[in-house]
Amino acid sequence: MSSIKQKIRSWLTLPEVREIEDLDDPNTSELHRRIIRSKPFLRNIYLDNYRVLEKAMAGLGRSVCVELGSGGGFIKDILPNVITSDVLVLQNLNVCFSGEAIPFKEESVDIFFMIDVFHHIKQPRLVLNEMQRCLRPGGKILMIEPANTPWGRFIFQNFHHEQFNPDAGWCIEGDGPMSDANGAQPWIIFSRDRERFMQEYPAFSINSFRCHTPLRYLLSGGVSMRQLLPNFTYPLICLIEIILSPLNPYLGMFCTIELVKSRA
Repeated sequence: MSSIKQKIRSWLTLPEVREIEDLDDPNTSELHRRIIRSKPFLRNIYLDNYRVLEKAMAGLGRSVCVELGSGGGFIKDILPNVITSDVLVLQNLNVCFSGEAIPFKEESVDIFFMIDVFHHIKQPRLVLNEMQRCLRPGGKILMIEPANTPWGRFIFQNFHHEQFNPDAGWCIEGDGPMSDANGAQPWIIFSRDRERFMQEYPAFSINSFRCHTPLRYLLSGGVSMRQLLPNFTYPLICLIEIILSPLNPYLGMFCTIELVKSRA
């Protein structure tokens, strides 16, 4: 079975990705940036994710929004006022820093936004403490992360290079900002250990935990695999996902998590 999976993965892997030797090299993030822009399916998924943030910002008027782990994304093309950041030194970033030492004043940020970032954080308590310090009362943490549904777990455990361990603790071993991860970490902290999280962080409420996107990312191939369908089928796949949406708790590959800091 493992040899079959290896053959499938090898056949699907993009030629330029096969040459990657170090996932933690900033050049890898730059390659991902080019891939995201060149694959219409994947670029549309990012656009849909950015619209989630745009909707969250709409009711705030003039706001300070910081994207953590901007990586190869293109959020400034859509929301130019967002402050982009990463732990790696990359092109077109506003600032480079670790989430364990966020260089913003207390209660100065309205929203922290992340796409596929939280499950790479090695010491989540340190980062949550920093975001809590920096957020204004009523401020939000908005993240889009892998989902621990039966379908999502099957795909991530069998066809993805990152670890996906729902039985793990809150911390991730290793120093690699990209190479070391646990895709199940957001589910672990905000779903499995929800009561523990609320005890440790009473200033936060979990406003929503919504699973979605059972097909689009898989069919896009992500940043490492070939796109599996022609570009014109994207609206059709979106329609199918809408039809399947009642089954998202079982089929969703991703989840959107929103935390809100108390105004008290």
